[in-house]
Amino acid sequence: MLQTIVSKVPIISKMLSSRNNKLIKHYRKEVQAINALESTYAKMSDEMLQNAFNELRGRIQSGESSLQAVLHQSFAITREASKRVLGMRHFDVQLIGGMVLNDGRIAEMKTGEGKTLVATLAVCLNALCGRGVHVVTVNDYLAQRDAKELEPLYNFLGFDVGIITSDVRDDNARLKAYACDVVYGTNNEFGFDYLRDNMKYDLSQKVQREHYFAIIDEVDSILIDEARTPLIISGPVNRTLEHYQLANSVAQNLKEGVDFNIDEKNRVILLTEEGIKKAETLFKVDNLYSIENAALSHHLDQALKANYLFIKDKDYVVQNDEVVIVDEFTGRLSEGRRFSEGLHQAIEAKEKVDIKEESQTLADITFQNYFRLYEKLAGMTGTAQTEASEFLQIYNLEVVSIPTNVPIARKDLNDLIYKSEREKFNAVVEKIQALHKKGQPVLVGTASIEKSEILHELLKKHRIPHTVLNAKQHSKEAEIIKDAGVKGAVTIATNMAGRGVDIKISDEIRELGGLYIIGTERHESRRIDNQLRGRAGRQGDPGISQFYLSLEDSLLRIFGSDKIKGIMERFGLKEGEHIESGLVTRSVESAQKKVENLHFESRKHLLEYDDVANEQRKAVYKLRNELLHEDFSLAERIATNRELTAQSLLYKAQILPGDMDFDTQSLKAQINEELGLDIGNIDDLSYDELLQRLIDTMSKSYEAKMSKLEPSERAQIERIIYLQVLDSSWREHLYTMDNLKTGIGLRGYNQKDPLVEYKKESYNLFLEFVENLKIETTKMLQIIQLREKEDEVAHKMLQGMQEELDEDLQEFSANKEKAGTKKPKIARNDPCPCGSGKKYKLCHGKGGPKKGLLA
Repeated sequence: MLQTIVSKVPIISKMLSSRNNKLIKHYRKEVQAINALESTYAKMSDEMLQNAFNELRGRIQSGESSLQAVLHQSFAITREASKRVLGMRHFDVQLIGGMVLNDGRIAEMKTGEGKTLVATLAVCLNALCGRGVHVVTVNDYLAQRDAKELEPLYNFLGFDVGIITSDVRDDNARLKAYACDVVYGTNNEFGFDYLRDNMKYDLSQKVQREHYFAIIDEVDSILIDEARTPLIISGPVNRTLEHYQLANSVAQNLKEGVDFNIDEKNRVILLTEEGIKKAETLFKVDNLYSIENAALSHHLDQALKANYLFIKDKDYVVQNDEVVIVDEFTGRLSEGRRFSEGLHQAIEAKEKVDIKEESQTLADITFQNYFRLYEKLAGMTGTAQTEASEFLQIYNLEVVSIPTNVPIARKDLNDLIYKSEREKFNAVVEKIQALHKKGQPVLVGTASIEKSEILHELLKKHRIPHTVLNAKQHSKEAEIIKDAGVKGAVTIATNMAGRGVDIKISDEIRELGGLYIIGTERHESRRIDNQLRGRAGRQGDPGISQFYLSLEDSLLRIFGSDKIKGIMERFGLKEGEHIESGLVTRSVESAQKKVENLHFESRKHLLEYDDVANEQRKAVYKLRNELLHEDFSLAERIATNRELTAQSLLYKAQILPGDMDFDTQSLKAQINEELGLDIGNIDDLSYDELLQRLIDTMSKSYEAKMSKLEPSERAQIERIIYLQVLDSSWREHLYTMDNLKTGIGLRGYNQKDPLVEYKKESYNLFLEFVENLKIETTKMLQIIQLREKEDEVAHKMLQGMQEELDEDLQEFSANKEKAGTKKPKIARNDPCPCGSGKKYKLCHGKGGPKKGLLA
């Protein structure tokens, strides 16, 4: 499959290029129509211009016109308003960008082309509907900056603006922000609010409106780079923490090449026979891979990864006695995120910091599935073409490359390749020294915090003044990047963490050749390298970019050094010498393409598994939303569930259809214990009579209790109980699904497709979840006692549940039933025990799940 994708890339590229040219030609005609209106609106007073825009709003909201029908007028008015309010007039290419966004596509525009202003065109047009437009950015700083800068324009046109950032903690403030016509925020905040909303017990507490239209800034960063990590709300689960320390001690006593081998390309560690024996001795167990030692073998696997694959100041940093993840693509700290499956705990054991408990998933969703909730989705970035096929396959988003307003004057020089990292860094320092001497500003990109600090020490040694921007100084990010273009400035940055901030240069710097970009290592993704290059040469400015590489760089060492090493050996290079060749640069890009394809497969794999869970999630959240509406009736559902519960209870008591002889005293005791009911004299009853007696008794008891309440109070209590059991059961189901996903890969050893097996088993688990939900809800409704004043019952229960939920989000601990304690249950597809020959679900199991599982 991977080879097929790679082989088709040139053909796909040609097709996309031809399609791109046709689209640009079409948009240029539309631009002429917009420009023709400019003089008309320029003559209007502010009030007249605002009235003209309000007239468009009225036509859209009354259904008289479509967005497409008023696009020319809306764009022309927005441009005129921008000239007056912001002092900025949209260029023709920016109008093209706005139309690309409105059509639900990705606008690829080079750095400095004014993507922030481009967004206003599509935002103002779509906000006319009154359904809310979301503008998604990569960090809080950009969300606040863009919203504040553009708010005067939006206000002039009659729109209010909301901002959702991590420091907006109050739900009322979030509710107010989401109610605005235009909402700026980060991808994490939008996603987590969606999950939190689906854990609320009152419609009025939900903060988000519908998912109508979203524009994602730096779309490649959000939908590609961050798409391998799902959004998870979790709580701690009780596990012994000593195992992590023990596994760490064992891992540190094993030797590479003897006890285990490292596969850097696939990032896995494989124990040898000697290693397994040594680990068993150190753990004091006979068989590391027996069922009872499964946890130990898992902990050892994670401890080996923590010690030999995850590097401090590259993959994570230690701050305030905590392990904090470093985002590999942006170089920023990912505070609040934790590695899953015990890996984070393994790193904490390695670094000798406090080990925090593993967590259990309470709610989760991938970015792919969150953003596919939107009716219309669009994006902007300077670098998207390298992943154009993925955007199309996963999100149905077409990438359109938009020409620059002024031709690019930056020179991108060939890579320089050295034998060793030491020689490479010496050459980089020498180049920086020369550039600094003449006053030309330099921006140096490094692949990790560790490498940025090596370079920092070398520059200090040579007494070259400079500024370092890495995850440890992320709070000063924007200020550091903004000043990177001043005379004599030397700035070191990890993975161009300051994207989204323009580096402006003076005329004097233009005379010196513009900003000089030095890359000290090629990233696994070509986009990250292109982002670094793109910091120079904005709006036709001059600039130069060049990468300095060595055979010791991770990318070349793992994926591409053999061919390059052969070339270097033939040249017989001496200490400090390098090779510079287009062939070598192409070899490096070929290695990057291999890694990009591996990452694509990884993201696709994650999505394939989440798509299974997503269908279940949508069904559960749909039911949840129905339950939150006051006019939703549960009467018929409760009656149907009652029959299923009665069948289940008899089966647990091992009473089957056709039975005439059973222990009545034992059954009566069980019914009393589970339902709080006295079923009366049941001697001499047949199975069918017994089942009907039980259903009737449950029904009479329930009606007698609930009839004391007003219909609205009764409905509210039923909804609350259903919600409580639904949430509890859903958490348990997610826990089971997590465990299933962890071990499903092993099915491959049995010549079975793990994904197919996962789909089958997760479907069966969902059927079980649905059946259990119906039974547990019925039991809870039967046994609840209404002892308080009738009009306070529902309110108190609701208040108590919300408080309980708030506590759960802080600390959630699930006590599991021990395996083997459950009584046998008839599976829906098993033969019915009554001997009819039909499946149980078609015979005595008719009260179970039907079409529309949660019906």
